[in-house]
Amino acid sequence: MSIGERLRESRESLKLKLEEVSQKTGLGLSSLSEFENGRREPRLGQLKKLSEAYHRPMAYYLDDHELPADTVLWRQRPASPAVETLQARLIELADQYRTLELLCDQTSLPHLPWEMFEADASRYGYVQAGQLARRVRNDLGLGERPGQTLLRVLEEVCNVKIFHLEFEPAGCAACTLADRFGAAILLNARNVRWRRNFDLAHELFHLLTWKIFLHQRDDSSMASPLEEKLATCFARNLLMPEEVFRGAVDTQRGSASSLGFDGLFEVAREFDVSVDAVLWQMSFIYQIPTEEIRSYLDRIRGRIGFWDQRDSDTPSERPLRFLALARRAFRKGLVSTGSYAEYAGISRRDAMKQIDQDTEDDAQIQVTHS
Repeated sequence: MSIGERLRESRESLKLKLEEVSQKTGLGLSSLSEFENGRREPRLGQLKKLSEAYHRPMAYYLDDHELPADTVLWRQRPASPAVETLQARLIELADQYRTLELLCDQTSLPHLPWEMFEADASRYGYVQAGQLARRVRNDLGLGERPGQTLLRVLEEVCNVKIFHLEFEPAGCAACTLADRFGAAILLNARNVRWRRNFDLAHELFHLLTWKIFLHQRDDSSMASPLEEKLATCFARNLLMPEEVFRGAVDTQRGSASSLGFDGLFEVAREFDVSVDAVLWQMSFIYQIPTEEIRSYLDRIRGRIGFWDQRDSDTPSERPLRFLALARRAFRKGLVSTGSYAEYAGISRRDAMKQIDQDTEDDAQIQVTHS
């Protein structure tokens, strides 16, 4: 595939018109057309602008090898063309992360307790999803309230690449798995922490069972309704272990036969999940009819907004380890100022300011063998 063909494929995959690319890059329409039709090739500076607009590495346009088609699995697929841009951005960040790991000699594939279920996917049910949740909680040492540690453990121990971008609708997240960069998850930065916790656990199920359900999907970018229900079951049981959850509910209920909103709120806060999630877990554990749960949710919907506001925060787009690797690569001279600024998501001027603030000789502590 020629450079022109790759440029056209990149643009069309994002459902962009030449006019939109021209606005993004400052390159003229006639030049863009000539590039794509092979009448002439872009200069390196022009190619860099296009690669940034298309969220592709420059090597993709200069290399003869084809990049493999990456599958991004969505919980709820955003509208096009936003979804194509989000997918390209997720893959771009995951590739950048892997590049930094290689540059800094910090390579490590995901260390996850993969599901080893060998039967047909159609026989994978709620029992198996619950069992997987218990095994993951034990294998990863997540403790009795995994919501408080899940993100850190997945990033720092399991080497899952987790990114936060803002997009619509709020109730969606995504994940992808590839040999070259490992496992990656995309969460919605607009969601509050408790919602991101549940989405994180939900996407973790899809990663752990990737090979089981891969060939069961009519559309590889969307999980089946059953797979989504199993992921929800897994997330609920991972974040709210039944025995611990019962104890928390009993503590809040006291001698009463029911649990009020304040008690529900405290249980949700304790497990770092939503009030909705607490109610649905109670439905399954205490066998409360679905209609009763939905009716109660309708009655308290306005009060749940307080929980939304309580823990409102905006997470960093890139993980802290990603940024630390970028800084290390820059300080060792492994990447240019421009590349570091791109990796860190800052301007070249801010990149230079960061370096100017560093001392010429870092303070070090001597470690000797005793």
